Amino acid sequence: MNPLIAGTTIVLVDLIAWRVIAPRHKFTLTGLRLVLFVTFSWLLFSYGMSPIEGPAWPGQPVTQIVSQVLEIAWWLLGARLGIMLLDVVFMQKTWHHERLFQELLGAVVFLAALVAAIAYVLHWPVRGLIATSGALAIVIGLAVQSTLSDVFSGLVINTTQPYQPGDWIMVDGVEGTVVEMNWRATHILNAKGNTVVVPNNVAAKAKITNVSRPATLHGITILLEVTPEARPSLVIAALQRAVFGCRDALRDPAPTVVVNRAGTDSITYEITCFVNDSSKKNETNNALFDLAYRHLAAARIDLRPLSVAAPLMTGTLDQRARLLSKVETFEILDEAELQALAARLSRHEYEVAQTIIGAEEISNCLLIVGTGVLSVTVNPEDAIHPDEKVEIARLGPGDAFGESGVLSGVPMAVDVTAMTRVVLYRLEKQDLSPLLKKRPELGRSMCQMLSRRRDYSRSFIHESTPTVKTEGGLFQWLWDGMRRLHDLTS
Repeated sequence: MNPLIAGTTIVLVDLIAWRVIAPRHKFTLTGLRLVLFVTFSWLLFSYGMSPIEGPAWPGQPVTQIVSQVLEIAWWLLGARLGIMLLDVVFMQKTWHHERLFQELLGAVVFLAALVAAIAYVLHWPVRGLIATSGALAIVIGLAVQSTLSDVFSGLVINTTQPYQPGDWIMVDGVEGTVVEMNWRATHILNAKGNTVVVPNNVAAKAKITNVSRPATLHGITILLEVTPEARPSLVIAALQRAVFGCRDALRDPAPTVVVNRAGTDSITYEITCFVNDSSKKNETNNALFDLAYRHLAAARIDLRPLSVAAPLMTGTLDQRARLLSKVETFEILDEAELQALAARLSRHEYEVAQTIIGAEEISNCLLIVGTGVLSVTVNPEDAIHPDEKVEIARLGPGDAFGESGVLSGVPMAVDVTAMTRVVLYRLEKQDLSPLLKKRPELGRSMCQMLSRRRDYSRSFIHESTPTVKTEGGLFQWLWDGMRRLHDLTS
């Protein structure tokens, strides 16, 4: 009875190791099971319990049954060890996440081991068993044909690999990241943090969009309905400037703006562009809508269809006053103050590639973008060539710049260049001083914005701003400089 007890102990140790050792310790578990299987094989063959030759100890029913159980266990443990060795030694790393392939391979190996155990250990007629199992398989197949459809569809998906774990896909109205692919379904983690299970037969028949391929090119498309009263060429030009003003939109492939559909009530325009990272899609999509709104407004083009009545003008603001109302720092001003400030604006035009303000230049006016796109660049600290520049922002209609010189008399520290034909409105420093005295909160808002901008630009350049010893830091330094420059009292 000693070899039977020893064999049973080895089988139990193998089962305990399989349950206790974590799957991530694959090499440790494989090595331990290999040692146990070799020891188990030596024990069986040494004491006459060969899994190939048949049952040992005839005439001893209890001993013979125990030995047969150990011989069958030898076949099953060998099958499991063979699968693990194939996984560790021969399988590609990309296959380690393919659960369907592993499960089907394991099923085939275990089925072969079970048939061998029946034939060599129990000496049952394999032909009759196969014939009986074939008829049974037909009955079972008819009962679980939907599940079988999922299995074979999973085989097709894993063979053709339209997607893999980690890819962002859209299939059957579901969009998200593939977290698991098994013999029955694909598990997708959507944007809401929920796991959606899509059966393999549905995925095999559906239209699949893999956003992760190619990895460096991801398309974005937005649709805008514009009033048909606007001339299409003007709308397209404004939308092209909007796309041009988006930093994350790639220039190659070139973005496109086309008329998608024309009707009597509205004309639908389609903007298509590309980004180099799927994580930028949502941000770029929102930025395009905002830029399209601003550039269309600058071109006096309504998004309103003809079926919607035109909004009633609640005030008498002219074009320049409306432009000022779109500037973030001037949102606190009332209609009378906007009209008074708009009367002091002067209009200036600039051509493509023309420099508006240089990094070392101190601006004596506040500049507001009417139409067009401007590029803001800096010279980085690690630049090899003095002319090497890094773009940190793009400006469009409603954006203002030049606050550093107007408020505190310090250089811009950035270069501002026209990327398209640009119309700017200029507000002189002396025209801004009366308003700053009347509305101190306006100056505080401008100082806060300038402080954020200069902190952002410092991450790219070495800026020689004087050391500030006030508790308020850069903001307080700018605030004090503004009060001195505009002769403001406390």
